[in-house]
Amino acid sequence: MRHVNPPTQRVPRTAVPPALRRLGVPAGVLGCVVAAFVYVGAVDPNRPGHYPVCPLLRFTGLYCPGCGGLRSAHAVVHGDLATALTDNALAVVGYAAFALVWTVWVVRSARGRPSRIDLGPVHLWSVGALVLVFTVVRNLPFGGWLHP
Repeated sequence: MRHVNPPTQRVPRTAVPPALRRLGVPAGVLGCVVAAFVYVGAVDPNRPGHYPVCPLLRFTGLYCPGCGGLRSAHAVVHGDLATALTDNALAVVGYAAFALVWTVWVVRSARGRPSRIDLGPVHLWSVGALVLVFTVVRNLPFGGWLHP
């Protein structure tokens, strides 16, 4: 006589709601950004030796568009917006733009809509021109107010 095993019953898995599943990636991105800001807030970039020096500044004496960005992030973490703007105004604009884009991403993801941001050539060239103008002006004698 042949022995037949009774069919096993599958234990139903608790399904993750689709809205929560769609929010996983935005939550992961936010977690990484928050971790980076917590680190920069804890390890002061104003003290030498903690972070590498900008190679462009070291070898040419010119400020790149990112120079002062870590000091700016440190000031934002500590709630000093005036110092953050002084250290790197473009970085502060970038932080605000990230917050806006991330919020739109979360809202669209929660609603099940695609979260694409289609920037045309005009937008991309405009951002590039803004970064270029910022970089040039901060390196001219009258742009000293933009030095970190």
